[in-house]
Amino acid sequence: MIVARDYKSFIEARSKLNGSVGFVPTMGALHEGHLSLIKKSISQNSATVVSVFVNPTQFLAGEDLNKYPRPESADIKICELAKVDILYMPTIEQMYNSDELKISAPKIRGYILEGANRPGHFDGVLQVVMKLLNIVKPTNAYFGKKDAQQLILIEQMVKDYFIDTNIVACDIVREPDGLAMSSRNIYLSPNQRIRALSISKALKRGVKMVQSGIYDTNQIKDTIRDVIEPEVDTIEYIAITDRRLKEINSIKLDDTIILIAVKIGSTRLIDNIWI
Repeated sequence: MIVARDYKSFIEARSKLNGSVGFVPTMGALHEGHLSLIKKSISQNSATVVSVFVNPTQFLAGEDLNKYPRPESADIKICELAKVDILYMPTIEQMYNSDELKISAPKIRGYILEGANRPGHFDGVLQVVMKLLNIVKPTNAYFGKKDAQQLILIEQMVKDYFIDTNIVACDIVREPDGLAMSSRNIYLSPNQRIRALSISKALKRGVKMVQSGIYDTNQIKDTIRDVIEPEVDTIEYIAITDRRLKEINSIKLDDTIILIAVKIGSTRLIDNIWI
């Protein structure tokens, strides 16, 4: 595995790859969720590139940029053991300059849900993903469904800007007890982690309601709220949308996402389920 820490060395290594190239962009602190994306890329492509870059433009003032976990040695070892071909680890100075062109998220879909609570967040996400896709030029790029809104907006960006990369949506990976894997889970105390299980429990309850023939989204949201409200400190949103992120009043099978965002202590957690 080649570890490239600057653009020039990455391009040199990239030029030696033949066949299809899979790409998994990450912010590091790699866990089994990331590893599932990497394994999928390896199984579907001739070569796989992983990037580790904690992107400052997607963090808002007061968010956890400075304390975001950066276990570099562990990330390198994980990628090496997974047989990644190139690990790209650029610095902020290499990725950005002082007078950047800007990419703006859509005025509606970029400012609802995650965007409503974190205005400008998706501008930064799309900006860095655009840069990375242009650098890596992958055949396929792999993104998890856990960040559903991010995935949908990246799919739109690739379409709108005619980027020649196929976006592959990958299922959420969960701990054995149901908690969605996240780099932020390490912030949870043992008690908070138990309380966090209410999120996946609430999503499962929602699915069971649909399976029993209840399609009214307000009724499902009320039930989800009843499950998680006693366990979390803040509910930021409970939303049921179609796969274009438009709120719906009735479940549409194969075209619905239930999305939840909460805070437990100071830790912000998101989860969702696609129906």
